[in-house]
Amino acid sequence: MASGFQSGMQGVFLTAAELTYRGFLVSVTSRNAFGADLLVTDNRCQHAWSVQVKTNKDTSANFWLLNAHCETLNSASHIYVFVSLKGSQRPYFLVVPSAIVAANVAKEVTASGTWYSFSRDTKWNHKGEGWEEAFGIPAPAPGPEAAAVENASCNAAEPQ
Repeated sequence: MASGFQSGMQGVFLTAAELTYRGFLVSVTSRNAFGADLLVTDNRCQHAWSVQVKTNKDTSANFWLLNAHCETLNSASHIYVFVSLKGSQRPYFLVVPSAIVAANVAKEVTASGTWYSFSRDTKWNHKGEGWEEAFGIPAPAPGPEAAAVENASCNAAEPQ
């Protein structure tokens, strides 16, 4: 059985795989990068995002725990991907812009501390898991002919 840390890493790598499958370029950050588990760009490097992944291994949970910074970490280029692991089945993903998360954080103060969470039932404008609303659809990677045209125009500008 995977530990909490291993489940978290599983969520990060499953999210990276899903984004790669969808045509994005993905890099896993070092574990000490504040607020970002993944750095993502489209194939033409026109758009870039930081991604925070939160993972539950218990699929009956209808929320994900967050840290205290979730209320203020709000940027058009910062995305949360909430993952519910389902054993050997495809996980459930919920892709949410940070502005939606920041506006819908549940905060509970208890004797053991303050808990922040985001509910699976939060209402916002998305279809399915929310991938396209958050990231759009990436343009195809430039082919070799685009590189040849770019190199030709660069070389033509160089003095002889």
